[in-house]
Amino acid sequence: SMSLPQQLRDESDFDQLPDNIPVTATIADIEEKKGFIVYYRFVIEVKTKGNSKYLIYRRYRQFFALHQNLELKYSAEAQLGYYTCQLPTLPGKVFMGNKKEIAESRIPELNNYMKRLLCLPTWVLLDDLIRMFFYQTELDSQQVPRALRRLRPPTRKVKTVKPKTDLLSAPRAEAVFDFSGSGRLELSLKAGDVIFLLRRVNADWLEGTVRDKTGIFPESFVNIIKPLPESDTNEEGGASKSGNRAQSSYSCLRCYLLQPEGIDTRDICVEEDLSIQPSYKDLLSQMRGVFQVEDIALNYRDPEGDLIRILDDEDVALMVQESKQTGSKVKRPVNQFPWELLVTHAKDLTVYNTEY
Repeated sequence: SMSLPQQLRDESDFDQLPDNIPVTATIADIEEKKGFIVYYRFVIEVKTKGNSKYLIYRRYRQFFALHQNLELKYSAEAQLGYYTCQLPTLPGKVFMGNKKEIAESRIPELNNYMKRLLCLPTWVLLDDLIRMFFYQTELDSQQVPRALRRLRPPTRKVKTVKPKTDLLSAPRAEAVFDFSGSGRLELSLKAGDVIFLLRRVNADWLEGTVRDKTGIFPESFVNIIKPLPESDTNEEGGASKSGNRAQSSYSCLRCYLLQPEGIDTRDICVEEDLSIQPSYKDLLSQMRGVFQVEDIALNYRDPEGDLIRILDDEDVALMVQESKQTGSKVKRPVNQFPWELLVTHAKDLTVYNTEY
C-alpha cells in the first residue's frame, strides 16, 4: 500500500475538517526570556480554517520534540504500517553561537517547516501532536505581545484592563525613592509615583502597575498607602484576589554575599520554575552580576550548618536534593527556591569550618 506524498490536499477531505484546524502559522517575532539562562521563544500567529487568528509562544526545543514524535509515528523508516508520509525537515540543533542570531536565522526555516507541515494529508493534521502544538493554551492567551515586528497591521489591539474597583479603594503604594529596575521583570519607579499593588512576590518584593507597566519592585522603596488584602500577603500564595494571576511567573532566589564587614542579602527574581536545577556555570555568572565581584565561590549550608563549596553541576544537584530534605522545616514564601546560595570571595577560606 504505497501512500503518495499528498502534498496538495484533497479538497473534499479538507472541507470535512473542523474549523479550529490551523491552516497557516507564521512567526511574528522572537522574544528573549531571562531565567538562569537566557533563551528565545517564537511568537507565532496561527490562522485556522474557520478564519480565527491567535498567537502562540513556542521554543525551538518544542519544535524539536514535535518533530521527533512525528518521525516516530509517520516516517517510512519508523514503521511499515499503512500511514506514512513525507515529513518536512526541521533545522538541526545549534550548539555554539549567539542565541539571538541563531533564533533570528531560524525564523525563515521554521516558517517553511510549519508551512509544509500544514500541507500534509488531512489525517496527519488531525493528529493530536500537531493539534496540541498549534493549540492556544491558557498560558499563550494570557501573554501580551510586546511589539510584533513582522505582523503589520496589528491583528488586534490589546485592551488595557482598567481596575474595576474605584481607584481610592484599590491597594496601592507611593514610591519614596527612585528605583531603576534592571531587566524586563522589574518596574522602574520615580519618587511620588502611585503604584497599584497586584500581589506580594515574597518578603521583600511586590508586584504592581504604574503607568500601564506591570512588574516587581522592592517594598523598601515605597510607602504602602493601602495594603493588599490579607489573603495576598500570607505566604501560602494560593490564588490571590487580584484576578487569580499566574503565581508561577517569578521565582525568587535568596542569596548572601559573606564579607568580613558583614553580609549582603539579595533576593533575585527569575522566570524559572521552582523545580529547575540550574547549571553551576549559570549560577556563577548570575552571582558575579548580582554582587559585581569577579573572583567568587558558591556555597550552600549542609544540614549540619557547615558551608559546602559548590564546584560543578553535581554539587548543585546535591544542594537541590538536600534542600528538599531539610527545606520542609523552614517556612518559606511559596515561590522561593528551597535552596539558598552563599557567595564568598574565592580566596577566603576562613568561612569553612575547619577547626575540629
